Amino acid sequence: MPCKTVLASEVAKPFVAQLKQAIQQDGLRPKLVGFLANTDPSAAKYAEWTAKTCAETGVEFELRTVDRSQLEDRVVEANGDTAVHGILVYYPVFGDRQDQYIQNVVSPKKDVEGLCHLYVYNMYHNIRFLDDEQSRKCIIPCTPLAIVKVLEHVGVYNRIIPYGNRLHGRTITVVNRSEVVGRPLAALLANDGAKVYSVDVSNVFEFHRGEGLKLSKHEAVEVPGRRLEDVVPVSDVVITGVPVASYKLPTALLKEGVVAINFSSFKNFEDDVKERASIYVPSVGKVTVAMLQRNLLRLCEYQKQEA
Repeated sequence: MPCKTVLASEVAKPFVAQLKQAIQQDGLRPKLVGFLANTDPSAAKYAEWTAKTCAETGVEFELRTVDRSQLEDRVVEANGDTAVHGILVYYPVFGDRQDQYIQNVVSPKKDVEGLCHLYVYNMYHNIRFLDDEQSRKCIIPCTPLAIVKVLEHVGVYNRIIPYGNRLHGRTITVVNRSEVVGRPLAALLANDGAKVYSVDVSNVFEFHRGEGLKLSKHEAVEVPGRRLEDVVPVSDVVITGVPVASYKLPTALLKEGVVAINFSSFKNFEDDVKERASIYVPSVGKVTVAMLQRNLLRLCEYQKQEA
């Protein structure tokens, strides 16, 4: 079976065009501030992609390099600056619970990454709007949202089924359970009807949608005795995000015709992945940046409504 390689630039292209058009039509000049408080080369690359795409669409982007000891104060200042419409922080900074604290220092009104408690709570409970009138959509974390858009692009989502069920019958494995990407992604996919196996170094969890289309953290249950080797072969889609160069998911484990997606800055699949996969997506970074700006425009519009 021939394998099609799908590049992030291909998926991002229509979103970038839509962003550019929306900014020009509305006469907006949204300002996004990024805080870099680490020396992670992946974060620097992400900042580079952000600056490039923002220049293309018309978003004003300012990268502020700060010492991590000053990060909280600088974020608080940006929260109060009416000229700033969106804030992102390049993680990891401290690499522990203090990062979660910083995520909640960012105001929900400017949280383009969707990592503050309000948005995370709503996502895990499948609450899709901020108001009863359902006029304001919640902000979804950028990389999980980007992967959803990739899955829509390649046809994993069944478009003839109503929203909320378009992954019905799909089995998906996510090799990463970070609070920034892996766990939110598993929740999003389960909310849309998939059976999701979430794998980390110590165990396997199964995410599935709860009663009434709601997903709480209690719907993520450990599957005793299950390992990566057990769940990958039964998965229609395998998504990897292991942040180390040495990790390679064995091609022999993959189901014939699988959709293989990598969101790590390293190549997590072996070089012969295309021998098994029908679709291979080597990275999603450019889609992530497009979703970042999409969230920014949404927050900018909300701020205008409140002004």
